[in-house]
Amino acid sequence: MDFRDTPDEAEFRAGLRAWLVEALPPGWQQQPPHVGRWDEDTARTWARKLYDAGYSGITWPKEYGGQGQPYTYQGIFLEETARVGAPDHIGVIGLGMAGPTITAWGSQEQKQRYLANILSGEEIWCQGFSEPGSGSDLAGARTSAVLDGDEWVVNGQKVWSSYAHIADWCILVVRTDPAAAKHAGLSYLLVDMKSPGVEVRPLRQITGDPEFNEIWFTDVRVPRESMLGQPGDGWKVAMTTLLHERGTLGFALTAALERAVNRLITTAKETGADSDPVQRDRIARHWVELQALRYTNYRSLTTLVKTGVPGPEGSVAKLHWSESNQRLTKLAQELLGERAMLSGAGGYWDGYWAYQQLRSRGNTIEAGTSEILRGIVAERVLGLPKSR
Repeated sequence: MDFRDTPDEAEFRAGLRAWLVEALPPGWQQQPPHVGRWDEDTARTWARKLYDAGYSGITWPKEYGGQGQPYTYQGIFLEETARVGAPDHIGVIGLGMAGPTITAWGSQEQKQRYLANILSGEEIWCQGFSEPGSGSDLAGARTSAVLDGDEWVVNGQKVWSSYAHIADWCILVVRTDPAAAKHAGLSYLLVDMKSPGVEVRPLRQITGDPEFNEIWFTDVRVPRESMLGQPGDGWKVAMTTLLHERGTLGFALTAALERAVNRLITTAKETGADSDPVQRDRIARHWVELQALRYTNYRSLTTLVKTGVPGPEGSVAKLHWSESNQRLTKLAQELLGERAMLSGAGGYWDGYWAYQQLRSRGNTIEAGTSEILRGIVAERVLGLPKSR
């Protein structure tokens, strides 16, 4: 494979670099990283900037507000935004999961209604898959939807729903046929989070941030036409969602790990740890792991370009990133020594690495636990027999 940019890709990269210089606040790269969750208003403003400049939905069809560019352009975008530590688009769930699923399964009316607002950040989406009794077992979902005239009546509970506390819409897996086999009885709804009967309860994490939530549905009425696919198609539609989540997630995770490695190197230089050969070797290991993740995603990109469908490499990438990021944040804490526990003015970057180390504990759970992903890699990538 030739990893060099084509002339058109090089032009796109140069234009993006110039735009980032203009769009980001002065001195952005010299500022210490922000501690904690992003500010919602700032994130919405940045999402709108990306949309107006044509950098939101780079690969999406033009008729729905995208740019219709090849997938390689999305890779370039993530590389360049990681290089300068630019913020993420506020609509992570919409861009990576809801949007691609609506594109694949939605009616023309649904595509026109939802896709452009996802790109602009005007509407935020959350995911209603996991439940308290069936976290990684999607087929075990018990939240019910019963057809009543032209409406589905939804009752049940979802959990671990990131962004639900600010979301406008939810991609929701429900059980519409309790008599059918587990996989066959599921359906997939698009639910207005402002509907009567929807209650969101934020869950405070070890970091102190209420980043994800429980969602309770009590006699929530959803229009019949808000379903993607037909009743009983929920499992197939959800697999489309998860395939795109893990298939496109690899690019974003590479960008996130690159930002972390660059910040680790900066920390080592500012603390003098870069003069210790042992610590230099440990930091070098993280740089090598970053390159391994990058080239794994290039292989995934090749599959995506050829087939239009993400391959299983996304599961490998997510598994590798989550455990690498935990080791990286632990190393950063060790480089800081006693100072690692301080926050505020006395802490390094206002306690940035302490926050990141705490937050990293969730990396091996979210978007598929490491145990589940190892099973996927074993069966789908290595071709090993099923464990059960």
